[in-house]
Amino acid sequence: MAETSRMDDQEARLRNQLLLGLRGDERAYRVFLQDLSARLRAFFRKRLTSLPDEVEDLVQESLLAIHNQRHTYDSGMPLTAWVHAIAKYKLIDFLRRRARHDGLNEILDEEMTLDQAEDAPSAGTRRDLAKLLEQLPERQRLPIIYMKLEGRSVEDTAKLTGMSASAVKVGVHRGLKVLAAIIRGER
Repeated sequence: MAETSRMDDQEARLRNQLLLGLRGDERAYRVFLQDLSARLRAFFRKRLTSLPDEVEDLVQESLLAIHNQRHTYDSGMPLTAWVHAIAKYKLIDFLRRRARHDGLNEILDEEMTLDQAEDAPSAGTRRDLAKLLEQLPERQRLPIIYMKLEGRSVEDTAKLTGMSASAVKVGVHRGLKVLAAIIRGER
C-alpha cells in the first residue's frame, strides 16, 4: 500500500513539473528533466546489464524525444505510461540497430514484451495500462493481454480467443500500433 502511494506521489510530482514547464516555468521543467533522467537511467540499466556503456546515450535520446514530443502529452493521461512508451521505443530501436550488427536477437525478443515478469509493475502502472487497453477493441486487446502481458503463445491465445493464429498476430500488431498512437497523443 505504501509503495503504491509512493508511486502515485512520484507520478503526480513529475506530471506537475512537466505541466508547469509546459506553461513556461523553466525551473520546474529543469527539475522534471533531472528527475526523469534518474528514472530513465534506472530503466535502461535494468535492461542493458550487459551493455552499460549504452545507458547514458539512451537516456539522452529519450530525453530529447520527450522534449521534442512534449506538446503531444495529454494531461488527462498518465505521464509515466507516455514516458515509458517513448523509452521503450528508444530501447527497441537501439536493440534493432544492435541486432543487425551483433546478432542480439535474443535480447530484442525479450524487450518486445509490454511488461516483463521481473518488472513487477506497480498498481499505478497496471491501472494506467488497463485504461489504455480499455480503448482497444476486443480483437486487439485480448491478444495483447494473453501474449504480451501473460506470455502465452500464439496458439494458446488463438484457442482462448477463438481467433486464427494469423488473426491473433494481426491483433497484437494493430493493437500495439494503436496504443503507441494513443500514448503519443495522435488518437
